[in-house]
Amino acid sequence: MSDESEETIKGGSETRGHACIQSYLKTLDKSPGVYRMLNEKSEVLYVGKARNLRARVSNYARPSGHSARIARMISETTSMMFLTTRTETEALLLEQNLIKQLKPRYNVLLRDDKSFPYILLPKDHAFPQLRKHRGRRATKGSYFGPFASAGAVNRTLNQLQRVFLLRNCTDSVFNSRSRPCLLYQIKRCSAPCVGYISEDDYAALVADAERFLSGKNTKIQSQLAQEMAKASDAMEFERAAALRDRIRALTNVQQNQGINPKSVPEADVISVHLEKGQACVQVFFIRANQSWGNRDFYPATGAGAEEPEILEAFLGQFYDSKEPPRLVLLSHEIENTDLMGALLAERAGRKVEIATPQRGEKAELVENALRNARESLARRMAQNAAQGRMLDGLAEAFGLEAPPARIEVYDNSHIQGTDAVGAMIVAGADGFLKSQYRKFNIRGEGLTPGDDFGMMKEVLTRRFERLLKEDPDREGETWPDLLLIDGGAGQVSVVAGIMADLGVDDIPVVGVAKGIDRDAGKEEFHRPGGRPFALRHNDPVLYFIQRLRDEAHRFAIGTHRAKRAKAVSASPLDGIAGVGPGRKRALLAHFGSAKAVARAGLSDLQAVDGISEALAQVIHDHLNER
Repeated sequence: MSDESEETIKGGSETRGHACIQSYLKTLDKSPGVYRMLNEKSEVLYVGKARNLRARVSNYARPSGHSARIARMISETTSMMFLTTRTETEALLLEQNLIKQLKPRYNVLLRDDKSFPYILLPKDHAFPQLRKHRGRRATKGSYFGPFASAGAVNRTLNQLQRVFLLRNCTDSVFNSRSRPCLLYQIKRCSAPCVGYISEDDYAALVADAERFLSGKNTKIQSQLAQEMAKASDAMEFERAAALRDRIRALTNVQQNQGINPKSVPEADVISVHLEKGQACVQVFFIRANQSWGNRDFYPATGAGAEEPEILEAFLGQFYDSKEPPRLVLLSHEIENTDLMGALLAERAGRKVEIATPQRGEKAELVENALRNARESLARRMAQNAAQGRMLDGLAEAFGLEAPPARIEVYDNSHIQGTDAVGAMIVAGADGFLKSQYRKFNIRGEGLTPGDDFGMMKEVLTRRFERLLKEDPDREGETWPDLLLIDGGAGQVSVVAGIMADLGVDDIPVVGVAKGIDRDAGKEEFHRPGGRPFALRHNDPVLYFIQRLRDEAHRFAIGTHRAKRAKAVSASPLDGIAGVGPGRKRALLAHFGSAKAVARAGLSDLQAVDGISEALAQVIHDHLNER
C-alpha cells in the first residue's frame, strides 16, 4: 500500500443518490483505489475497486443506464469513502479484504469458505504414513490436493493402500506393534512396523505413490507388469500374484477417478449458474490429470449481480486462503481477467492463467461443471421451497409473528456430570447451517454433577452475553428468531428466567419434551407460562421439529464423545512446558510408558535425545508434583 494513500468521507443524509455521488467528483483524481458507498446509518452498502477512481465514480453519478440492483444501491447512498493505492492490483487485494471484513449487502459474498483436505506423505519418518491432512502445512512432506471433500480423500487413500501398501497407522501405534495388524493380512499394508519390508523397499513404494499422485501412473503400471513377469518366470508365484492384485487395484483407481482429462494436468474448473436471483458455483479440482472431486457453493448474489461479477468476486474470496492452481477455467469471461490473474499469481508465487475455453476438452470440462451447477441449484431451490413451507408451519404451530429466519436448538450431553458439553445447532431457510454450530465446554465449578438446568444457564448466558457485546442493535444475522430447548416445563421456565435476566426476553422459547412413554411422535411442546400442547402425529411440522431435535442431540453426543476420548487418551506428559510431540515421542520410545518416565531419575531423563539438564528438571518436578 502506498504511503501517500488517504481516506476521505464527505456528504451526508441531506443529499443522497446521484446528487450525493456527483459531489465527490470535484475532489477525486485518476488514481487507482477502493471506494465504499454508505447509507444514512453509515452502513457500508458496497465496496468496489477502480483503475481510475474519478472515472468509476462518474459512472454512478449518471442518472440512467444502471441495472435495477445498481439503481437501488445508488438511491440508498448518502456518503462515500475512498482509499487510493499505488496499483490496481493493490486495489483489488484491498477490495477483497474489505468485502470479507464488512460483508456489504450489494457485494457478492462467499458464505462457505472452509478449507479443503489434502493427502500428506511426511518426510520426518523412515516409514512415512500416508494420511489425510487439513489446515496449515506445518509438517515437512509432500502434499497432494486439494480434494473436494474428506470422503474423496478417504476413498483415494483406501484405493492407494491396495496399490502401494503404505501404512496409515499413527507413529505411536507403529512403534508399539509386535506383530502385523489386520491390514497386512488383507494385503493393504507391507507391515514395516515388524520389519517385513526393508527401509529401501518401503522408500520405493513411497516414490511410486508420489509418482502416481503426480500423474505418472502409466509408468508405474508398466513397471509393475514387468516385475510380475519376472516373478512368474522365476516361479515366485506368490509374489507374482501380489503384483497382479496391485495392478488390478491401480486399474480400478484409474477407472474410478471420473473425468480424467488428458490435456489438463492441473486446473480448477469453475462454472456458475444463475436463476431467479440465486447462484450456484461449481468447482471441479483437476490434479495430475485426474478429477479429485467437486464442490458446490451458493454465494449471496449482492441483490442481483450477473454471472461475470459473481465469478470475479468468487475468485477473489475463494483463493484468499487457498493456493490457486496453474490454470483456472471459467464458464463466463470476467471483466478483469489479467488483473485477477496477477493477484492469484502473487498469492501462488508463480504464473496463474485464467481462461474461458470455447472448444475442445477444456470447454467440455467447463460444460460438465456448468451442468452440475444447474442441477445442484435446481435441487437446492426445491429443498428451500420445502423448507419454507416447514418454517411457515412452524410459525403457525407456535403462534409466531413470522416464519423464523434463524432457529437455534440447544442440548447438553454428559455421563453423570463428567465431560459435560453444551451444543447449539442452527437451521434456517437453507436447512442446517453447520458452519454456525457451536459447542460449549461446561466450565461451572459450582455446578452439581448432572445439573442440566445449571448447564443450560451457563450455555445460554455465554451465548447471549457475547451476542449482546458483538451486535447489541441486532443488525446482523446471528440473532435467533426462535429457541428450541430439549426439555419440558422446568427447562423452559429456567431458560425464560435466564433470557429475562439478560434483557432478551422477546425471543420465543419452546421446549420439546418426549411426552407419554417417551415415544417419538408423542412430543409435547411447552411455552413460558402456557399449557403444554401437541401436534398431530402425522403432521409434517412435527417431523421437522423431530429432525431439529435429533440433529442437536447428534451434535451434542458427538461433541461429548470427542471430549471423553481426548480425556481417555491424555498423557501425564501433556502440558509440560518445553515437551512437544517430538520430545514426547522420544521419551515414550526411550522408557516405554509415561509411568516409566515418572519413575526415571534426572540422569536417566537427560540420556534421552533432545532433553537438556534444565528440561529434565522441569519434567521430573512436574511428574513428581502430579
